Amino acid sequence: MADPLAIGIDLGGTQVRAGLVEGGRVVARAAERTDVAGGPEAVLRQMLGLIAQVAPSGGEVRGIGVCSPGPLDTVTGTILNIPTLPGWDGLPLRDILAERTGLPVALENDGIAAAFGEWRHGAGRGLSHLVYVTVSTGIGGGVVLDGRLLHGRRGMVAHVGHLPLVAEGPVCSCGAVGCFEALASGSALGTVARKAATGRPESRLAQVEAVTARDVVQAAREGDELALDLLAEEARWLGRGFVGLLHLYSPEAIVMGGGVSEGFDLLQDKIHATIRACAMAAFRDVPVVKAGLGGNSGLIGAAALALETA
Repeated sequence: MADPLAIGIDLGGTQVRAGLVEGGRVVARAAERTDVAGGPEAVLRQMLGLIAQVAPSGGEVRGIGVCSPGPLDTVTGTILNIPTLPGWDGLPLRDILAERTGLPVALENDGIAAAFGEWRHGAGRGLSHLVYVTVSTGIGGGVVLDGRLLHGRRGMVAHVGHLPLVAEGPVCSCGAVGCFEALASGSALGTVARKAATGRPESRLAQVEAVTARDVVQAAREGDELALDLLAEEARWLGRGFVGLLHLYSPEAIVMGGGVSEGFDLLQDKIHATIRACAMAAFRDVPVVKAGLGGNSGLIGAAALALETA
């Protein structure tokens, strides 16, 4: 018997993606650049159009799961304050989409949805305790403990990117100083790389107009000395952040996703070395592994959550 079908929608400030999900597989997908200027009504129309593209018949779909950066209230299905989507504050997105589609809708933070996807269908299958961390433009996450997905008050658990790591340091997007995200996100890596490249004309990165984390990973694969040094420092910051998560949640594994995880093979040794050097002895053997679903963790997790609530 085939697995039930659900639709996952990944709402972001840059792109809105939809996928028809069967089990742990995305069997059809569509995406558009998010019409931020058009406001919520324009983006809702985009969502409905994408749903029609991935599931034109619609009859077999059991539910829709939407994942989005936060903060958002998953209890009421309401957007609270997404910096990249101005004008959405207080929007009851879950209820509006359910009314317009006639299907059950689940709204979830993207990190929590991705954690659920990895737990059910990815690198966390079979585990009872895991922490998922997405390292991309920012840093977010989700947690499974004792075989249960954590939500916390208003569904806002595991904003792990805003754990303070240093008393003085770069200013984070949240306005605080020294957050994990401000030190180890893909955006932070790109910022550090652009500054470093100005003094290293021999580096491949000095020839790139606007260096990103992806450029750093590519240059490191080509043996660029500066890029390798930058990734070593990135791995140390990731390791220090992960140590805090190990001590806080005591997982069986930390699952790393997001764009920076494309360089996981270049980062993992120094991440684990940092954990061995900084963690309490009982936590040093916990592995950090790459997400098994790649960029689809959130889509698949959101769809799986929709089936839970259907």
